[in-house]
Amino acid sequence: MQIEQCLTEDFHSFQRAKTELNTPDKKLHSLHIAGAHTRTMESPLEATRIENGTSSCFLMERKTRVKTNWRKVIQAKLRKSCSCTPKKLKNFLMDFLPVLRWLPKYQCKEYIWGDMMSGLVIGIILVPQAIAYSLLAGLKPIYSLYTSFFANIIYFLMGTSRHVSVGIFSLISLMVGQVVDRELLLAGFDLNDDTSPPMGDGSLQNDSHSNTTAFNLTIAGMNAECGKECYAISIATALTFVAGVYQVLMGIFRLGFVSMYLSESVLDGFATGASLTILTAQVKYLIGIKIPRSQGHGMLVITWINVFRNISQANLCDVITSAICIVVLVTAKELGDRYKHKLKFPLPTELIVIVVATLVSHYGKLNEVYASSVSGAIPTGFIAPKVPRFNLMLRVAVDALPLAIVSFVFTVSLSAMCAKKYAYTIRANQEMFAVGFCNIIPSFFHSFATSAALAKTLVKTSTGCQTQVSGVISAMVVLLVLLFLAPLFYSLQKCVLACIIIVSLRGALKKFQDVPARYHANKMDTLVWVITMFASALISTEIGLLVGIVFSMLCIIVRTQRPRTTLLGQIQDTGFYEDDSEYENLTSVPKVKIFRFEAPLYYANRNYFLKSLYKLTDLDPNLEAARRKKYKKKEKQSLKKEDHTIANGLGSGETTQQLVPKQIDFQVLVVDCSSISFLDTTGVNTLKEILKDYKDLNISVLLACCNPSVIDSLKRGGYFGEDLGSMQEMLFYSIHNAVQFAKDQKLQADCSV
Repeated sequence: MQIEQCLTEDFHSFQRAKTELNTPDKKLHSLHIAGAHTRTMESPLEATRIENGTSSCFLMERKTRVKTNWRKVIQAKLRKSCSCTPKKLKNFLMDFLPVLRWLPKYQCKEYIWGDMMSGLVIGIILVPQAIAYSLLAGLKPIYSLYTSFFANIIYFLMGTSRHVSVGIFSLISLMVGQVVDRELLLAGFDLNDDTSPPMGDGSLQNDSHSNTTAFNLTIAGMNAECGKECYAISIATALTFVAGVYQVLMGIFRLGFVSMYLSESVLDGFATGASLTILTAQVKYLIGIKIPRSQGHGMLVITWINVFRNISQANLCDVITSAICIVVLVTAKELGDRYKHKLKFPLPTELIVIVVATLVSHYGKLNEVYASSVSGAIPTGFIAPKVPRFNLMLRVAVDALPLAIVSFVFTVSLSAMCAKKYAYTIRANQEMFAVGFCNIIPSFFHSFATSAALAKTLVKTSTGCQTQVSGVISAMVVLLVLLFLAPLFYSLQKCVLACIIIVSLRGALKKFQDVPARYHANKMDTLVWVITMFASALISTEIGLLVGIVFSMLCIIVRTQRPRTTLLGQIQDTGFYEDDSEYENLTSVPKVKIFRFEAPLYYANRNYFLKSLYKLTDLDPNLEAARRKKYKKKEKQSLKKEDHTIANGLGSGETTQQLVPKQIDFQVLVVDCSSISFLDTTGVNTLKEILKDYKDLNISVLLACCNPSVIDSLKRGGYFGEDLGSMQEMLFYSIHNAVQFAKDQKLQADCSV
């Protein structure tokens, strides 16, 4: 009697709230919370009224959506963009050249010593690396020095990061070198001709004798014969120019979001795979053998096969030199890492090794006596600028796209890392402009593509760098080498440069040590890393990057197509519910199944949603409906029979027993929508389908924890009916509200019976 009275009071309280909230004045549609808890909605206004047992109440109103007039917005933006005032012109100039903002505020006494120290250290490191990375790019060392000089100057003017070091980067040099080698082969040049004639006059203009093959180029209507080296740098500058144009266009159209598709696993896998390719390309210099320079897919495997076939021709002098240099460099790096907190600046090990090796090679006459391959003449001064050739741009337009994306992504990632560490902000769009012009402008001065480099950036920050003034100091060091010191590196062995390159790959190769920890943290990300690494190493760097992006996106699709699904149980004596398969001591709610789907519900995972729901609830409503229909049909047929013999009765009983409807152990299905971020049309139709199918079996379907976007999709899709009148009995703020409502409904049904 007390239960019936209590139920009656709750029911009347709910009816009063419902009547009040559905008054014509407000035109509100209520959404039931639990018993007397009520949520109200209006279109475009949605309000919520919640009552508890003590008769206190409050309203929650959804904000009115203001329709955006896109035509007016676009017109206003165009009007603002096309207007030109002195103030706007000044701001544009300062935004385009950030140096105009921060340089007048430069605190000389506080910053100058740190900038000078870091600039000198980076410049000292930059020179040997520039000469070494020229091997990767397939170009002469002088072009690497040009690249390092111009990149530092331009980024000083246009960059927004105070600490990043922009210049030649091993991965970018490798990508440039692969394009250069391919085009040289297509033009008929011999890649294995490493001879370099002396160039005592310091000129690079007349190099047609550096290769027996010549290539005719049309320049402004005139035919000019261009040798191997001339054609190689022409390809590199054309590639660099196009990559820079891509980056500037991406900045204009604000396409920086492209970098979001390069996850950390993809970038690490790409860097590691490319490092293996770089290491493989340097082996022939380490041991002093001459093998064909492999091109195309599978270069890594083919190169190693050729190395082992020609291992007997190894130059003993180069092998010994390489072993000594690697031991010295690795030891110095390890000691530097161990005692980096005690050292004021990193040891210039590469420069010391290059100076000592050059002196030993020169006075020991290693080239003449032991036929050790040397760098050759490096001219001084600058070559007259030249416009990149348009006809070559068309040949490398496709290759420039991955180069532009990788260059931008590495630069922005390092800039953001430094900005976060030292508490300042960068502008990613301006960084894209800066990197783009670091490629466009130097391409006129015989330079190739650049990017931010992690190793040099870390050195820069550890040596007291405060601003990009340090980049100007580094450029001055490179300029000193360009004008006066370059010829001194004539006798430098190529195996020494190869050792510097290989030792610089330590960071990327150490990623293999992180595989167990990576696998323990996330198996899917580890698989992305492995696939990207193998594709970059075994196929090619560009295809490896593409494979990594596509595979990582497929992983995301697979995760949403086959997400985690589970039934929930109630934590004892609480209003909280958790995964019944993961936690012990959870209580199942009688006659109620609570289903959670941890992904958006859309066309690609609709079938998986239904399959999981039917499997976990152990009930397929379509099959059960068909079974019941067949049972009724058989039952009618048996009743029409006139002759009821015992045998026929038993047979009929057996048939009836086989077709008897399944005993359903629940009457309410609660769908936890807290992990469903959005619904498409297929998703809404799927929920409408299960609502209808379960209703045919007298099972109620309740939705809980829906976000506003999902609610709006359901309303537009007609899930609640045309007048939204039944929303209060179908939609709930929490799982517990839905469960309480189901219990109250069952109690009302029992009392009525």
